[in-house]
Parts: sequence; structure tokens; C-alpha cells
Amino acid sequence: MTLRSLALLAAIGLASAAQAHDFQTGGLTVLHPFAIETATHATTGAGYLSIRNDGETEDALIAVEAEFPRVTLHTSVEADGMMTMQPLDRLEIAPGETVTLAPGEGGHVMFMGLDAPFEAGSRFPARLVFERAGEIAVEFVVETRPVAGAHEGMDHGDMHGGDAGEMMHDTMDHETMDHGDMDHETMGHDDMTHDMATPAAE
Repeated sequence: MTLRSLALLAAIGLASAAQAHDFQTGGLTVLHPFAIETATHATTGAGYLSIRNDGETEDALIAVEAEFPRVTLHTSVEADGMMTMQPLDRLEIAPGETVTLAPGEGGHVMFMGLDAPFEAGSRFPARLVFERAGEIAVEFVVETRPVAGAHEGMDHGDMHGGDAGEMMHDTMDHETMDHGDMDHETMGHDDMTHDMATPAAE
């Protein structure tokens, strides 16, 4: 085998390891936590991940901590034909189950009060707090924003960005899910407003 072939295999191995990007404690494994690059003016970013419970006891994600003014778990709920964003107090993971927060499925981690945009390729640390397992230190990788039109039928979770989200966030009001001027007092966010980040392609 040539040196070039060996170098190629090594590069593939490193890429595979980076793609795995998993964190484990006890019976819980956190799979590929990632965030999406944001627009320059954005003050809020969205994060996603999967959690697999290989143990014999149910557990629940009850908080996410990171070096931002505020970090919360959110989900999207349909009411009267409109999607609204609501805080998620706990995310239960039953034994043998994998729970996923993914673009287009509503659930996400919201990082509020960004003083600099999320840039593709960058990383930042966070801690996931579980009811039984305690804390797991993880690292969110910032991924590239998908191209316009990649998320047909996108729901409220998808509206954290994408080119479509960037175009809409300055013009829509709260009743139509504005993500630049949305007033979170009506959703229990202590009068905070924010711009939204962009979801990743799955």
C-alpha cells in the first residue's frame, strides 16, 4: 500500500470519527450535537442532537447549559392552525429509546443572546443535565446553512433560518411566526426577542 493510500485511509478515518461526534455516560449516549450557522445580525441560534438510552432506567434531559445569557429547550406545538414555540421542561428518554431533536421536527435547543454569529466549522462546549445521569459535557459543531428550498413543508422548528427564514424574519409578525421581531413574552420568555438561526439539512 502506498503512502498516498495510507494518508487517504487516515483522512477517511478522521472524518468518520468527527462525524460520529458522540458523548457517553452510563447508559446514555448523546449523538452528534450540532448548531446551524447564523446570519451576522442573529442573536439566537438553534441546536439539535439525539440521545440514546441503552440503560434499563428511564431518564430525562432537564436542562442545557452553555456560555450564553440563556439556553432553553423548546418544542413547536400547533394550536388553532398555527405553530407556536413553547418551552420544553423535560425530554424523557425511555430504556431502549432514541430521542431526536432535529430540524423540521419542532424540538431544538435555543441559544439566546449571541454576541457573535455561529460560523460553520466552529465549536462550542455545553453541558446536558439529566435527571438521573447528571451532567454530560458535550461539544456542539456548527454546520453550514442549507440551500434555499431544501426544506419544503418546513415547520416552526425549520423556521430558525435557511434562506427562506432569513428572508421572512424581518417582515413577518408574531401571528405569522416572525423570527426577527417575535415577542417572547407571549411564550413565557421574559420579554426577550431574538433572531433565529438556520436549521441543518438532515
